Formats: sequence, C-alpha cells, structure tokens
Amino acid sequence: MKRMFLLLLLPVIVMSSCAVYPKGEFNPLEVPAPPDFSNLDNWAAHPDKTDPADRTPADSIPSVQSESGVDVLFFHPTTLFGKIRYGAVWNADVRNEYVNKRTDDGSALFQGSIFNGTGRVFMPRYRQAHLDVFFRKAGSESAKKALQLAYTDISNAFDYYLEHWNGGRPFIIAGHSQGALHAMTLIKNRIEGTALKNQLIAAYIVGWPVHHDYFTNLKPCETPEETDCYCTWRTWNREYVLKNGDNEKLIPGIVCTNPILWTTEEGVYAPKESNKGGLSFDFTNLHPEFADAEVYKGVLMASKPKFRGSILFNRVNYHIGDLNLYYMNIRENARLRARAFMK
Repeated sequence: MKRMFLLLLLPVIVMSSCAVYPKGEFNPLEVPAPPDFSNLDNWAAHPDKTDPADRTPADSIPSVQSESGVDVLFFHPTTLFGKIRYGAVWNADVRNEYVNKRTDDGSALFQGSIFNGTGRVFMPRYRQAHLDVFFRKAGSESAKKALQLAYTDISNAFDYYLEHWNGGRPFIIAGHSQGALHAMTLIKNRIEGTALKNQLIAAYIVGWPVHHDYFTNLKPCETPEETDCYCTWRTWNREYVLKNGDNEKLIPGIVCTNPILWTTEEGVYAPKESNKGGLSFDFTNLHPEFADAEVYKGVLMASKPKFRGSILFNRVNYHIGDLNLYYMNIRENARLRARAFMK
C-alpha cells in the first residue's frame, strides 16, 4: 500500500519507463460502458459504504462524516497508466479491478481522507482518460475526446449526487491532477451562474493550472476562512524553480495558493514549522513540519521534504505531494471554511 501511493502519483516516471499507451485513434464504439452511479461499487468513496477515505492517520484525528451537514465531492487523479489487465485503452473501464485498486489504495486513502474531517466524502469512479493524453497525445483530437468522455461521467455523477443525496446541503468541490481539470470544468459549466453557487463552500483545484480569468465570478481565496472561492497550486522543488525562473512551467497569469498561509500573495514565505503535518508513503505516519511553502510566478515552491527513504526522492516536480505535503493544513482549512459558511 505504501508503494501504491508512489505509483499512483508519479506520472513522469511512469511515462518514461513504460511504453504502454493507447494505439490508434479514439473510437466511440470501443469506449467502456458508462458507470451506473446508483451502484455504490462505482464510488471509490461514499458515506453509505466503508472505504479507504473513511480512515484517518491517527486515532486522535476524528472523522466527522456521520454528523456533518457538509458534503465533499473529490475527483481523483489519473490511475490509468502503464500495464493494465485489459490492455492500453483511451479510457478506463470502471469495472477494472486493477485500476480501481490503484484509486482506492492511493487517492481515496491518501487524498480523499483529507476531507472526512469536514463532511461526507463522495468520490466517483469515472472513465478517466489514460495518462498518455497529457504527454504523447496532448492536444490531439483523440486526447480531447478521451478527456471529454471522462468529464461526462463526472458531470453525470454530480447529477446523481444532487438528485439522490444532496438535499440542499452545502458542498466542497475538490480534485487533483486530471480530477482537478474535471473539477474546474464542472464548476464553470454546472455551478457558476446557477443557484448551486449558493451551496458551494469553496473549491480545491490542485495539481492543474488555473488561469486568473478562467472563472466568471469565482475568485481565488485570499484568507483562511473565506468562502465562495477557490484554492489551487502546483508544487515544485524550491531550488529548481529559483534556478530556472523562466522555465516553461511558469505560465503567466496562473493563480497559486499557499496551502499554509491560504493567500495567493507572492514572495511571502511560510516556514516548515507552520506545516501541521504531511504524509509520505506511510498513511499512519504523519510528519510534522514536513514542508515549507512560497508562491512564485504561479507555482508553489517547497524545499525537499525529509522522510525515511527521501534520499531516493530526487524529483523536482512535487506533483506527487501536492496534497500530502500539506495534509493536515488542508484538512483543517476545509473544516474552517465549512464552519465559516455554516455560520
């Protein structure tokens, strides 16, 4: 399980070490059957089932799902990559047990569980696009169609949630990587400009760039308690960013939130002593003072974290730890915003 989290969130390593990717063009006649969201098996996390997102890293950290009046919809990152049991396909089949195990042991446990301290966690399975669409196939018509199919499931899951489980409750929208892309699209297409915006507490759109003018009305969060706003960041090694300040990853106009200070102000340093606890590859081992944070040119800079085995961790892109480097800070912030909203 410890290794599963690493495998889940190391796209660069996966793509460079494995040549398994979709062959040919996207064919709508070959896509898997759509998920039936009345079946709880098609939810990686749901308040009416026992799942990894119910867990907490320590007994002293409570889950409040059963008594909370708030919901959290979390959209997981890509877990369709490399060698899978049913071959290299454009979109995952939600019945693929191998991919589902990656999702459950990785994202549901290490990411979805962040939000069980705030409310009920809903995490739909969806026909996610293969990781290759962000690399070799990026920008191709087939890649766009694969991502659109994935988003269709996200939108349908949201509809089913609203009809059967929401009951007017306020909610948080959150996602990481591919899940963040679908989260921001959902907010723009389905929530902004509708009555649902009055139920949106806040959004956590992490691991995907959000341009400052992407949303019409929704603004970046600038204080820890602000609601009706969004937080977003992409984490990189501090030394690498400062040495490569003009690198192509620094896209002009991209919003970045400091997940320790909860502001987008650039150049304000948050030391690791302000980090309330992060996770490496052991879910039951919280690391206090795990990472620092500073916003710089649209990305989040963090010094290399230290943990058992970190000597082998030499990546400069900390996409794998966007959420887990700041696990407890995010957990407490989501609860803080929910309380502010309920007041």
